Amino acid sequence: MRDATPQTIYLSDYQPFGYLVDEVALTFDLDPHKTRVKSRISFRRNPEAEDGEFFLHGEGLKLISAQIDGKPVTPKVTASGLTCDVPDTPFFWEAEVEIDPKGNTALEGLYMSNGMYCTQCEAEGFRKITYYPDRPDVMSVFTVTINGPHPVLLSNGNPVAQGQNHAEWHDPWPKPAYLFALVAGDLIAHSDRFTTMSGREVDLNLYVRPGDEGKCAFGMEALKASMKWDEDVYGREYDLDLFNIVAVDDFNMGAMENKGLNIFNSAAVLASPETSTDDNFERIEAIIAHEYFHNWTGNRITCRDWFQLCLKEGLTVYRDSQFTSDMRSAPVKRIGDVIDLRSRQFAEDQGPLAHPVRPESFQEINNFYTATVYEKGAEVIGMLKTLVGDEAYSKALDLYFERHDGDAATIEDWLKVFEETTGRDLTQFKRWYSQAGTPRVDVTEAWDAGKGMLTLTFAQHTPPSTATPKPAPQVLPIAVGLIGPDGSEVAPTRVLEVTEAEQSFTFDGLDERPVASVLRGFSAPVVLKHDLSKDERLHLLAHDSDAFNRWEAGRTLARQSLLSTILHGSAPDADWLDALQVVLSDETLEPAYRALMLGLPGHADLASTLHDTGETPDPAAIHRAVESTRDAMAARFAEVLGDLYTRHTVDAPYRPDAEQSGKRALTNAAMSLLTRVQGADRAQAQFDGADNMTQQLSALAALVRSGQGDKALADFEAQWRNDRLVMDKWFGLQVSQAKPDEAAAVAQRLTEHADFNWKNPNRFRAVFGSLAMHHAGFHHESGKGYKLLADWLIKLDPVNPQTTARLCSAFQTWRRYDVDRQKKIEVELDRILATPGLSRDTTEMLSRIREA
Repeated sequence: MRDATPQTIYLSDYQPFGYLVDEVALTFDLDPHKTRVKSRISFRRNPEAEDGEFFLHGEGLKLISAQIDGKPVTPKVTASGLTCDVPDTPFFWEAEVEIDPKGNTALEGLYMSNGMYCTQCEAEGFRKITYYPDRPDVMSVFTVTINGPHPVLLSNGNPVAQGQNHAEWHDPWPKPAYLFALVAGDLIAHSDRFTTMSGREVDLNLYVRPGDEGKCAFGMEALKASMKWDEDVYGREYDLDLFNIVAVDDFNMGAMENKGLNIFNSAAVLASPETSTDDNFERIEAIIAHEYFHNWTGNRITCRDWFQLCLKEGLTVYRDSQFTSDMRSAPVKRIGDVIDLRSRQFAEDQGPLAHPVRPESFQEINNFYTATVYEKGAEVIGMLKTLVGDEAYSKALDLYFERHDGDAATIEDWLKVFEETTGRDLTQFKRWYSQAGTPRVDVTEAWDAGKGMLTLTFAQHTPPSTATPKPAPQVLPIAVGLIGPDGSEVAPTRVLEVTEAEQSFTFDGLDERPVASVLRGFSAPVVLKHDLSKDERLHLLAHDSDAFNRWEAGRTLARQSLLSTILHGSAPDADWLDALQVVLSDETLEPAYRALMLGLPGHADLASTLHDTGETPDPAAIHRAVESTRDAMAARFAEVLGDLYTRHTVDAPYRPDAEQSGKRALTNAAMSLLTRVQGADRAQAQFDGADNMTQQLSALAALVRSGQGDKALADFEAQWRNDRLVMDKWFGLQVSQAKPDEAAAVAQRLTEHADFNWKNPNRFRAVFGSLAMHHAGFHHESGKGYKLLADWLIKLDPVNPQTTARLCSAFQTWRRYDVDRQKKIEVELDRILATPGLSRDTTEMLSRIREA
């Protein structure tokens, strides 16, 4: 394990590596515990580098031999790498090391999963394979030879030679080491072909373990759709003779974009109607697109250093969101993205883990694969596109690809192409990359009836944080529309460019005072305070032509009703329920959209709102308010819900497309509510008759919530106990649907189950990720949730620091709760931090959280 002593790395200290790498040749002689890796690397001085030190990263390696130009050398080896005297002229470095893939439980570098060799090198895993300058700005052409007794031997690029127990691969495109990949094992290929826009034929393969062959078809179709979409929308053509995907059971992330050889968590690629939900299908489609799109935005153009991580991730997340919007429903996708942004990224911005989209420093880069880098990074791309327009965005992207193909680029490079193509000065916009925090925007209105003029004044303020003590005003594209008293649109959507701390805009030529629909499409990632009356919000809920803001009006009314219930014990707002019933009955609206309308703000969202208003959130009170509101909705809407369930039940062979998925989303939302007032018969019938996982799992959740799920849980386990991905669902559902006072006990009981493999990230997250997200259960006043999670984080850290560190974020909002809960959490944080040998990953995360 790496030294846990924190060492801060700063963006301002960046220096290019002292040597350029022209070619890399690697030979792997595979063995579970004693794999030999031979490297032959051509180095030459970098004329742009001031520091000529020859330092190669390396961790956990047993050095067998080292040579320079064929002559043995004795380098100085430390726990983090080696140094050596080298000639001033170009030279070849050769080394042989021994590594232990089977003992590599951290799942970084070369490791084994169920007998299969696989790699994960982003961000700094390659240094666990061999000695190398493991940094993204060092790019080279790789040739890889693999020797091992395995039917399938894969690496990046195109195959050069194949034979029994032997394969050679060559990747003609220069890449950094983090994009290296190797897979070896007993695998079966689901194969297809794709013809590119220039007429080239590309072989496609999705490799899986025997038994998973029936779960490949959807992933392959998603890959081909992604390749076609990237050609049509961005003009990007694939550039190798083949594209391989491999499904791996033990994987810390969702997937990895290694050049030509994408490695996927099995949960992110394997799908069938019987074993995968509609949400699984949509997620798989999006992740496959995301990793494929990285071929250009991440691989062909990579990031100069890890501070520029948002350069590839923010842009690629934005691209995969565009793709899903085109494949499915754009309004539903946008609402889903904002729900996710608010629940995850806003929480980061408001807590001790706040950091800019491009951080200024880090101690462990693995801890910066965050919602801020990914999701907020994507929002920044979306704002930029909104500001410059579709045509200018397209021209800027074309210039970006032309100018930086083969480069390790920076945010400055990215913004410069927009400045050159549009003539805009993006100096202020760049603050989105350098400032932490979510801007707060207050909107006030002034109506001049005599002039028929409405003035909107925007005041923006970003709360200071440790990361950004003195935030400056941001560039905010605020999309605004006006809805007349009769419900008609009286002014087209106008994008207001707010650049000052306070700024006003006028709309004139109005006959009557309209209702302003502000921040349409969630055009900027801000917290908006617009003091509309309840009647005005009801008007927007009934008439707003912007799908997002219509949903937002309903969401705000729901939040206000819930807050009144939490603080004052009020009954759910009848006017909101009446208006919502009208929306639910509107057959002109997509079923998926109406299903979202039935959703309520999450527990953590409500806790955040209470905290922002100076209240101390009580998780138990929040839970009671949400449950009583759902009961009221079920009672009020029973007739409508019954009609929706009957009208939209799908009576056709299963398809995971937007149309059928939307109908199932609506009927399952209706069924869940109806179970509260009509008993569990409908849910039981759906469970018994389900021919797809979406219907079966939704019914199971309803049965468990109703207290009548014991037999169904047992039947489900008996049916699916040999399918590890479905069993992840079984584990997670029991925790997520547990009563608050039982959630920790349910999680503890599941850890004693014979199929609980705590070393598998998916299974560990199924139990403890679900516990952390069970707001009332995790924050139960007993503190049992805190203690249980801490116990298991201490156990997991020596085995898998990455997964441990990421689950530490469950504690990030601890300061918003009452003193008693804070004391209980404080004890657990200190207990974890006092653990001998705690990893650097976990030490950094918990230290930042503890010091909040």
